Amino acid sequence: MTMFSTGVLVLTSPLNTLPLRIAPVLTSAAQIVERTLYVHLHPGLNLSSAAQTRPVYIPATRDVTSLITRLYSKAADVCSHLDIRVLLTNIRAHSLSHNPFPSAQTLSQTPEVVLTDYGVSDSSQMNLAKQCLGKYAAGCYVCKPNLATVLLAPGLEPAAEGGSSDSSPALKTYSDVVVGGTFDRLHGAHQILLGVSCLLADERFLIGVSDHDLLKNKMLKELIQPYSVRVKKLRELLQDIKPSLRYEIVPLSDPYGPSITDPHLQCIVVSEETRKGGDAVNKKRLENGLPELFLHEIQLIKDAHHTDIEEEKISSSSLRFRLLGSLLQPPQENPNIPALPYVIGLTGGSGSGKSSVAKRLEGLGAACIDSDRLGHETYKHGGPAYHKVVQEFGADILNEDGTINRKLLGRKVFENKEKLKCLTDIVWPEIVNLTKKQISEAAADGKTVCVVDAAVLLEAGWTDMVHEVWVTIIPETEAVTRIMNRDGVAEEDAKKRLANQWTNSQRVEHANVVLCTLWEPEITQRQVQKAWDLLQERISKRRNH
Repeated sequence: MTMFSTGVLVLTSPLNTLPLRIAPVLTSAAQIVERTLYVHLHPGLNLSSAAQTRPVYIPATRDVTSLITRLYSKAADVCSHLDIRVLLTNIRAHSLSHNPFPSAQTLSQTPEVVLTDYGVSDSSQMNLAKQCLGKYAAGCYVCKPNLATVLLAPGLEPAAEGGSSDSSPALKTYSDVVVGGTFDRLHGAHQILLGVSCLLADERFLIGVSDHDLLKNKMLKELIQPYSVRVKKLRELLQDIKPSLRYEIVPLSDPYGPSITDPHLQCIVVSEETRKGGDAVNKKRLENGLPELFLHEIQLIKDAHHTDIEEEKISSSSLRFRLLGSLLQPPQENPNIPALPYVIGLTGGSGSGKSSVAKRLEGLGAACIDSDRLGHETYKHGGPAYHKVVQEFGADILNEDGTINRKLLGRKVFENKEKLKCLTDIVWPEIVNLTKKQISEAAADGKTVCVVDAAVLLEAGWTDMVHEVWVTIIPETEAVTRIMNRDGVAEEDAKKRLANQWTNSQRVEHANVVLCTLWEPEITQRQVQKAWDLLQERISKRRNH
């Protein structure tokens, strides 16, 4: 069956039967659309008569909001790989008689196929229904030429007759609605929050996006998308689902933002776990002489795919956890080094578990090169850097046996950038030479993968001798504890050591793969195994090309 990147799913079943049909409909649609699936609601649409295929306004009722929640929840279970977007242009709380689409709406992704759950009782009507479907979709949205049409109903149980939404209470709406959140890697729970908010808002929708200090305690904060990226994706989504609203997106550096100072706001949308935050907002508003906001609460979505250390609800932190061991960005081709062995540059801050990851990779078959140990070899009496270091820093750094006292040398360069650069200018090139020699030895031994374990891989600019950069990260508080326990140093000294290194975020910017050793050893092993398996796939593809 032909696969399409983007499609529009027109749901025509009555509102009272749609909840039972969502899972099979989405499952069928996911076999045809592979990236973005827009969902257009028109219960009762008749596609067997060209005269009746005009878009109309659908009343915004509580049943509609329940359906949207159920739709995103089911999508998370049966087609989590799809970007589902429920479109709301034709859904209004206030009854309107004119066409909701005076001109076709342009979506961020242009649909190539339109699908529907509409069923025909006679197979001879299929062509007519497809023609009506294509005409209907093209009247609502700008679509690709030669738009494909698909009736999903042959693979579905027939929809029950009747059932209107007239008995469902209308949704109370507000001129100005506000929400807040991190909005990292938009998922189904975000879609519910934003979709319901758009239904509630008549004129303006204010969105506060967490930034700076509000991100400090987030799990795997280094993997949170940049503020500009999150805002761009938010705007794209919101313009798709309800372009008639005025959107204001602002950064949040505290939990309240403009929600406690904006006199025009009328409603705040919260979830079960953020309701206390909504109450806190209203307390602050009263203190500021402003009226309280109506609190509209939405349900959380259960994550059917969560693991033992992930949250039960769908969350961005769980999605970030699932990125560990995955390829975050494709490696750049490096024509200056041989295709094999495939060299991984493994780096990370003090206490990040970098060496333990290297040992795990070695256990999976990689040749491991410890550049820190090679650095020590360059200092050895007769080593390639020995005489240059003594000449530069003086004989007072020598032990009685003529060996370099690394502690004395360290005191001379610690917190002195000029002297430190002088030392690295001597030592780093020699480490590179020894590393390249060992890579060649690994190649001679028939090793397919070689891991260069190097704390200063990025700072030293050694990425030109590796195919990929893998980074181990750990929260700073945990790193400080590990350094104190491992090296027997005071907390202040451990913090100073970390302050003189690149931050996790700086390293992650350059990373192809990120690993985190915060949890139990078996969790680390799972990440490493995942990263290794995916690496083998990449190497295999390179060989086949």
